[in-house]
Amino acid sequence: MNLYSYIFRRLLYIIPVLLGVCLVIFVLFNLVAPDPAYTLLGKHATLKQIADLHHELGTDKPYLFQYLDTVKTAFTFNFGYSWTSKQNIWEMIKAGAGPSLAITGPLFVLSNIFAISLALLVAFYRGKLIDKVVLILSIAGMSIPSLAVVLFGQWFFAFKLGLFEISGYENGFPNFIPYVILPILLYVVISFGGDTRFYRTVILDEAYQDYVRTARSKGLSELRVMFKHVLKNSMIPILTQIIIQIPGLILGLLFAESFFSIPGLGAMTINAINNSDFPVIKAMTIMSAVGFIVFNVITDVLYTVVDPRMKLK
Repeated sequence: MNLYSYIFRRLLYIIPVLLGVCLVIFVLFNLVAPDPAYTLLGKHATLKQIADLHHELGTDKPYLFQYLDTVKTAFTFNFGYSWTSKQNIWEMIKAGAGPSLAITGPLFVLSNIFAISLALLVAFYRGKLIDKVVLILSIAGMSIPSLAVVLFGQWFFAFKLGLFEISGYENGFPNFIPYVILPILLYVVISFGGDTRFYRTVILDEAYQDYVRTARSKGLSELRVMFKHVLKNSMIPILTQIIIQIPGLILGLLFAESFFSIPGLGAMTINAINNSDFPVIKAMTIMSAVGFIVFNVITDVLYTVVDPRMKLK
């Protein structure tokens, strides 16, 4: 199948997925969640004030029309205005994207490069002391709660030693760098255990295949075998694992930006949840769903790059 035809067909899957996401959003926010009018107006609001606010927000419309409004929002990306700040949501997203990317970009790249490199190292020295030490550290890292790592990192490295800024953010390069170093390093530490152990398992499974033994019998060096054969043929599960991490990055934003007072998309989402600002929550949910689909399409295309035997269907 032609690459462009495949991408177009896969992107068409966004339509039923977004319809399903809109249905879930509608049920959660309109049928399950408490009435936002009471949150926005307070417990002393009169019935008239509540009715007027329902009319202003459009929550007094029949459920079918409210669902269609959600669908329209999803397919036009016209998210409207925040209920609490009255700001245009697209402007809020653009303002929060910079601080969020300043964290997620480096930490995503660094955490995966570090974990894959370390997994290759211990696979190269499999069964030796360094392999056992890294395996023990990986299990220990997976056992320590993320909250404990963040709190200890803030207290020890920022408060006690004064090596990093404990919280806050300044716009513009390079002003933001001192504020993002600590959260990035802590995220790398938090993800170290699970990622390294997974990549180590994948690489070792590939290292014991028959073709690897054949390559060794031909006199190829162990280093060349590991990089030219083992790593290349391990890329499909590695790429899959990397894509699976993307939703976790969104949760990581919520976590990191809350503790480090960084005004990014995660902090914006937390504020929206606390204030029952449903339009902002809907916008972030829809964008996350679309992003996940797009990255899955990219992953499928990359499969054919790392393994020419795979065909797009």
